[in-house]
Amino acid sequence: MNFEYSDRVQTLQTKLNKFMEDIIYPNEKVYKQQLHSGASRWKIPPVMEEMKAEAKEHGLWNLFLPESEYGAGLSNLEYAPLCEIMGRSPIAPEVFNCSAPDTGNMEVLVRYGTEVQKEKWLKPLLNGEIRSCFSMTEPQIASSDATNIEGRIERDGDFYVINARKWWSSGAGDPRCKISIFMGKTDPSAPRHEQQSMILVPMDTPGVKVLRTLPVFGYDDAPHGHAEIEFENVRVPASNMIWEEGKGFAISQGRLGPGRIHHCMRLIGAAERALELMCKRVKERVAFGKPLADQGVIREHIAESRIDIEQARLLTLKAAYMMDTVGNKEAKGEIAMIKVVAPNMALRVIDRAIQAHGGGGVSDDFPLASSWANARTLRLADGPDEVHRNAIAKLELKKYQSEVVPN
Repeated sequence: MNFEYSDRVQTLQTKLNKFMEDIIYPNEKVYKQQLHSGASRWKIPPVMEEMKAEAKEHGLWNLFLPESEYGAGLSNLEYAPLCEIMGRSPIAPEVFNCSAPDTGNMEVLVRYGTEVQKEKWLKPLLNGEIRSCFSMTEPQIASSDATNIEGRIERDGDFYVINARKWWSSGAGDPRCKISIFMGKTDPSAPRHEQQSMILVPMDTPGVKVLRTLPVFGYDDAPHGHAEIEFENVRVPASNMIWEEGKGFAISQGRLGPGRIHHCMRLIGAAERALELMCKRVKERVAFGKPLADQGVIREHIAESRIDIEQARLLTLKAAYMMDTVGNKEAKGEIAMIKVVAPNMALRVIDRAIQAHGGGGVSDDFPLASSWANARTLRLADGPDEVHRNAIAKLELKKYQSEVVPN
């Protein structure tokens, strides 16, 4: 495995880092001020669209789609260091049109969508004109097992009728969210992994009702939000079915591989920024007669943080390399491992940075508290740690299965 970055990737890294320094970081406070101005936070700060326009002009747009005519044509391994840079700021991924859940939804449409579906929904998403959400998780069942999904998609002539209650549909609070990819059951009597289907549901369809947005550790994540949505006798054309009936579980597995590793890439960036903030903070603060940077426990925290980040980055790069060379299915072990490792690593590093900042660390004066809250959610999103650890253990035990001795 050669993890040396190509000339093209190094050029993009340089451009991205400059863009972050010149545009993103200075506008983080502007974005927050605009978001908090007025009666409602569920609006788009004007500075976001201004930054997106500049990102397009700089050629820093849709970098996430691997080897696709629609994206930059980068491999997963090439995208990793770029996604990491974006992960340093909570507003950066959207600026470059590389934020979840749009990235995963676009990948689904690229791989499985019809030409009509691509024209109507993929192109506006690629252009950053609209946003989307993904509706899978349900409040009444353990949704980490997708086969538990109870929401129904039932055929009625040239239409499908949808009934369900979903929650944690991230992005549904955004006024630009125009389409949901909905996962539900079309045939409960089919084999276990062929009962589910995915279908496109425009958010303005009668019967679709956003009941509320759910806070995460007190953060509402406006204007993005995480919504609970009721789908009551929602009728959509049969042509909105993605791929075909019974393929929902297969699509979800294809969608979640890249989605999981993108989260990990961004988490490494968040951890890097936390470590950077910690180092700057401890060099300028004095306690017990000397700078915090000279205190032994602080140096231990800095060293452990650097070790944690480097280990997680190497495993992320290995998983990305395997996705590129042997495919997502063969790389499932590495994807599962990094999905456990990266959020836990980020939580440790960010927590150390919070501790070094004292009271400031848990305030909104620094990005650490919100960054920690986001990292904590990623021990649940796209499958909880326990599910991934179970999958890793199964793969490991499979290596030691005794051979069947013929009679």
